[in-house]
Amino acid sequence: MNAFKAIPDTGTQAEQQAWADLNLQSERLKPLHIAELFNADPQRFSGFSVGHGPLLLDYSKQRLDALALEKLFALADACDLKGWTEKLFSTQAVNNTEDRAAMHWALRTPVDDVQYQSCHEELKGVQDQLDKMGEMVDKIHSGQWRGMTGEPITDVVNIGVGGSDLGPLMVSRALNDFTLKRSRSLGIHFASSMDGSQMAQLLKQLRPQNTLFIVSSKSFSTVDTLYNANTALAWLERSLGKCAGLLHCHFIGVSSKPDKMSEWGIHRENQLQIWDWVGGRYSLWSCIGLPIALRIGMKGFRRLLAGAHLMDNHFRNAPWQSNIPVLMALIGVWNTNCLGINAQAILPYDGRLEKLPAYLEQLEMESNGKSVNRDGELVQLHTCPVLWGEVGPNAQHAFYQLLHQGTEVVTCDFIAPALRYHEATHSEDSLELIRQHELALANCLAQSRLLALGEAALEGEGELPHYKRYRGNQPSSTLLMKELSPFSLGAMLAAYEHKVFAQAVIWGINPFDQWGVEMGKKIATETLGVIRKEQAPEFPLDSSTLGLIDFINAQ
Repeated sequence: MNAFKAIPDTGTQAEQQAWADLNLQSERLKPLHIAELFNADPQRFSGFSVGHGPLLLDYSKQRLDALALEKLFALADACDLKGWTEKLFSTQAVNNTEDRAAMHWALRTPVDDVQYQSCHEELKGVQDQLDKMGEMVDKIHSGQWRGMTGEPITDVVNIGVGGSDLGPLMVSRALNDFTLKRSRSLGIHFASSMDGSQMAQLLKQLRPQNTLFIVSSKSFSTVDTLYNANTALAWLERSLGKCAGLLHCHFIGVSSKPDKMSEWGIHRENQLQIWDWVGGRYSLWSCIGLPIALRIGMKGFRRLLAGAHLMDNHFRNAPWQSNIPVLMALIGVWNTNCLGINAQAILPYDGRLEKLPAYLEQLEMESNGKSVNRDGELVQLHTCPVLWGEVGPNAQHAFYQLLHQGTEVVTCDFIAPALRYHEATHSEDSLELIRQHELALANCLAQSRLLALGEAALEGEGELPHYKRYRGNQPSSTLLMKELSPFSLGAMLAAYEHKVFAQAVIWGINPFDQWGVEMGKKIATETLGVIRKEQAPEFPLDSSTLGLIDFINAQ
């Protein structure tokens, strides 16, 4: 790997100058402790926080000041972030290695938006598919969608992997409180693991007569997904027989390849379309989000889209100083490239957001985990840091010891809703739940404070032994939502999407491809043939792989 630089010697003169100015600011600020920044400006929060819609971003606990922030804005201008943003919100091929647009924003553009007219053909196709998905949702919830034996569907299993699984799974779990009320609850399940363990466990709990499968795959050629789909089909056939109409009654397909869905056996009426310009990790807003719509209804799903659209407009139009995604992006660039921090923890303080860390890991690391720029040359700057995380209360009992007293510097995103039980009555049970939410919020605020200020937050404690000391100076941002609702969740997820894009512009990389995962899939297919003794390897295998295969086959 090439040596990374603080100031790249490629790019425009304006870009190089902006990086040089930032380097000077980082050298000035590196010796300062976050506690000193608060001492110098006791009202620091008012100048280093911004709100929009249902979101509030507090970045006052980051290791920067107004002058450093000004230089970050200058870097965004030098990299033409505004121009690139307009290219994103168009039909231009911003995904240069695959010669595609990246129009996930179009999935949440309403028909009354001016953008609808400029991209009418694409957006009309989106609305047509959303309408078709809505008809399916209504049919399933009304009990009109019936299995082969005439019984109504009671359980739906989403079969997908990557973006076809993680986005719908994360949002469905997060919005469980908004489950559409019906006489009998609809079970929503997910199967993604290629080893079949999830599918095997699910099928033990379900009845074939009442189960509907959604096969979600953009290419409809993903091995993991098709193996699970074949397992589901075999399970149905064992119980219901290989009869005509089985697939029509028990399978829906979501893909950009209608011919492949038809070839597999999914009826045209049961096919929902996505497009080549929808990246998998950006696809939950499309018909890939069918499990979400089944959970919260189409009205709720459209509220999710509306929250994301609000953030789309904010990202396009707000000045850098008040632009939440741009601020998140530039702070990340500052931490990674100027302070040398290469790890970020995602810490939601709400159990409903348990899958958010994994979702953001995929969004950010699959998008910006790149070492080659748009011109096909090795990058000269560090790009995406390592993301990891856990629900905050669990994380406190797992890795917060490292955050507080370890040897690594880690930047953190604390995420929480301000309100938890907005419909709570004054019953004892509901009041107790509110108290529990307040406990979670107290921990969220206390942990971020201690990580930032260290022993400065412990006035009156006196001299502590070394093993009890807290150095602090761990930078963090706090992102609060008014409440965890479809609208606020949509806004938050879109903010992270645009953060990723803005950072990609600064680093000069393409965030919309993922060539790094392709060769591994190809080699895995070849290795499968070797394990099954069906073919010889195309390339000579190393001694480690041969030894492991010998052990597997010996069992």
